[in-house]
Amino acid sequence: MPITVTFLELTDPVDLRPPTRPPGVEYELARADEPELGRWFYEEIGRDYDWIDRLSWPAERWREWAAAGEGWMATVAGERAGYFSLQREGDSVEIDIFGLVPAFVGAGIGGHVLCDALRRGLELGDRVWLHTCSLDHPRALPNYEARGMRVFKEEIRR
Repeated sequence: MPITVTFLELTDPVDLRPPTRPPGVEYELARADEPELGRWFYEEIGRDYDWIDRLSWPAERWREWAAAGEGWMATVAGERAGYFSLQREGDSVEIDIFGLVPAFVGAGIGGHVLCDALRRGLELGDRVWLHTCSLDHPRALPNYEARGMRVFKEEIRR
């Protein structure tokens, strides 16, 4: 089955478009650089979307990954709700993990947490980018575009 991979970027803070509605629930955002937490979110967020690329990573690879970037966790009333990871290379910052755990999908915070990720990414570099694919949540791509990100490449993978 072919999979469409879409690459998006944001290069100008002026293009960032926050959601017009307030968050559906109050959330807090905090640094979360522990490799075990990054792995937990990767598994939880990606469970329904066939995220498998990193499942075989050994603990040492997760430690290297976490040390090279920044992890951020959104919580709602103390519960893990969402996560993003930023990996910087030169003046470019990749959001290499982004999403909400299933219990918080549809809670009205996805666009807000994405704006947090984009703002922080633009503090670290001149360009923030990510990729999504046709296996991800159906609202992922529209959310990225609604926040001002633009498509710069598409690939079909088998």
